[in-house]
Amino acid sequence: MVTMNARVRTYNKNSKIGTPWLWVPTLYFVEGVPYFIVTSVSVAMFSQLGMPNAQMALFTSLITFPWIIKPLWSPFVDVIRTTRWWFLLMQGLMALSVALLALLAPFGHFTIGLILFTITAFCSATHDIAADGYYMQVLDDKRQAAFVGVRSVFYKIANIFCQSVLLVLVGVLERHVGVSVAWEYGLLVCSGLLTLFALWHAWVTPPVTSNSTPTEMQQIGHDVWQTFVTFFRKQGIGIALLFMLFYRLPEALLLKLCIPFFLASKAEGGLALDMDTIGSVYGGFGVAMMLVGGVIGGVIISRWGLRRCIMGMCLCLTLPCAVYCYLSAAQPQSLWLIGTCIGIEQLGYGLGYTACMMYMIHVADGAHKTAHFSICTALMFLGLMLPGLVAGYIEEATGYIGFFYIVMLCCVPSIIVSWIVKRTLPHEK
Repeated sequence: MVTMNARVRTYNKNSKIGTPWLWVPTLYFVEGVPYFIVTSVSVAMFSQLGMPNAQMALFTSLITFPWIIKPLWSPFVDVIRTTRWWFLLMQGLMALSVALLALLAPFGHFTIGLILFTITAFCSATHDIAADGYYMQVLDDKRQAAFVGVRSVFYKIANIFCQSVLLVLVGVLERHVGVSVAWEYGLLVCSGLLTLFALWHAWVTPPVTSNSTPTEMQQIGHDVWQTFVTFFRKQGIGIALLFMLFYRLPEALLLKLCIPFFLASKAEGGLALDMDTIGSVYGGFGVAMMLVGGVIGGVIISRWGLRRCIMGMCLCLTLPCAVYCYLSAAQPQSLWLIGTCIGIEQLGYGLGYTACMMYMIHVADGAHKTAHFSICTALMFLGLMLPGLVAGYIEEATGYIGFFYIVMLCCVPSIIVSWIVKRTLPHEK
């Protein structure tokens, strides 16, 4: 294995086609696009196509399940064929499934659409595993460190593309060709991009080899079991589980009902915004403010430490949710006012999410830290999925105003678990 890695890295260094700048940015853009299609675009599409909020929130939460169980099969990807083989296969399958989504889901085939979204989610989760494994396998430690920022930037560009560019495109098209055809064209654009990038990566990414044996497969199965055992035997794991399940509770509810609230008519208690307006204000400006909050949060924690910052960042995550109480009650017409409210909430979310990530790094520290961090992220997804299952039912029972006040009540568990966690964290210098 050492010889193989050395051979690959020499190839990278001396071959123009293997330079990381040719494939790292696009690989992580492709990693982000299907994730945001499944988690965010599905909400916008089903809402605009008329699916009731209860069903929409339930089903779009269930289709994220593959990211929760991803740690169960992640260790086997590198030993069953190569990581490069896996991510190329997944990119092809994702392009196909998104194309089928474009041709079927916008025209009332909701059940088939949900199945295709689930297939896309499984492929995307597997692609995450393979792409990250390939990145670590092909690049030496120095280059891995050098391209960490590049990875992050292009993953975030994928977020902006899906939640802003795609929604604006759909919003503009729907005025000319109708809602269903607009979504068809928008998803076909995504499928086309995934196809082009799959072909590009097949050409520019250096080859790798895999030397797995049945004995190694058995050992990996044993190691997976031991990883879970050691994780759930960590000191203070009960408190950690409560934190990962409840810290983002208000945001988990909001994520499923924000876009339906923006789309709903004034009579239904919404803001009656067009899809392209949602894409530019919520998906564009809002996501940008979230990224700014993440950067600021990282700087603050690096200076003062997680223990001193976690309560303040929890308040940044939870209290700005109150802007939705105002928006649902006042139903303002001004896009500047609506955008300001969204920007405040998303800035706070970026700050608060940084504390969540740092705490998961703290929990995962020690032996098996990479696998344990993967388990932490899976539990975080579970904490987002479970509230999402019932979010739509709550809104249909209470209306948007009542729903957003319930979201504010759900800030209390987040604050409580943050206060408990603060007492368990070490004093940092």
